[in-house]
Amino acid sequence: MAPFKEILSCDELGQDRFRFAAVPSELPRTFGGQVVAQALMAAARTVAAEYPVHSVHGYFLAPGRPDEPSEHQVIRIRDGGSFRVRQVNVVQADRPIFTMTASFHRGDEGFSHQIGMPQELTPDEIAELDLVSGRTMRRLPDWHDWEMRLAPRPADAAPVPAVQRLWIRHVPPLPDDPVQHACALAYLSDMAMLRAARLPHPRRAIQGASLDHAIWFLRPVRVDQWLLYDQASPSAELGRALTQGRLFDARGALVAVTTQEGVFRIDRTAPADIPQRK
Repeated sequence: MAPFKEILSCDELGQDRFRFAAVPSELPRTFGGQVVAQALMAAARTVAAEYPVHSVHGYFLAPGRPDEPSEHQVIRIRDGGSFRVRQVNVVQADRPIFTMTASFHRGDEGFSHQIGMPQELTPDEIAELDLVSGRTMRRLPDWHDWEMRLAPRPADAAPVPAVQRLWIRHVPPLPDDPVQHACALAYLSDMAMLRAARLPHPRRAIQGASLDHAIWFLRPVRVDQWLLYDQASPSAELGRALTQGRLFDARGALVAVTTQEGVFRIDRTAPADIPQRK
């Protein structure tokens, strides 16, 4: 897997047009977080530094192909005094795979409040997570620069709650560049989201894929420091599942909120009943 700075590296093809190189992957489809992070980088390239991103809303239109480059067309929707709005359309081989709207805000004086951070074990008290099996084994090769620790389920929770919490960070230090940290947060925001929806259905084979994804960037963040990702799935119905997430830094500041809906249907090509993992 390429270092994160290479994932975000792009060539300018012309006015507000960018190309990102293919990123080798063991995954059959381009990781959704990578698609969102690159689209955000393309949008940020057209906005002055004093306007940090505050929200993105994207739709996955088709699976990305890891062995193909992607081209990003940025459309300047609005350049106001306080806000900048961009639309990014991503294509591979003339095939649209993703579209996203990003809004940037220069900030202002205002009020402050936030919800409290859940009480969990520290990362040092939890073994590292392998997201393929859901057990504490090896790190995925595609995410070798990321470290994840899955918190145990609360003792007073339902037997199979649609809630999970994990600590996550980018292990190599990232530059002191807010844009890179915002893109890194966009990247990690897709990790394990649909996994939360699987928790009430541990013995069924499920076919899943991201449909849309939204992020609200609430406070400054460093992604090369531990973040607690509090994820929950309030609903699954009609072959789709909704998941929501909150990201806290180690001091308890709420730095971002995420929402994702994904395909979540029974995989009829697999056995109807699969062994439950320990």
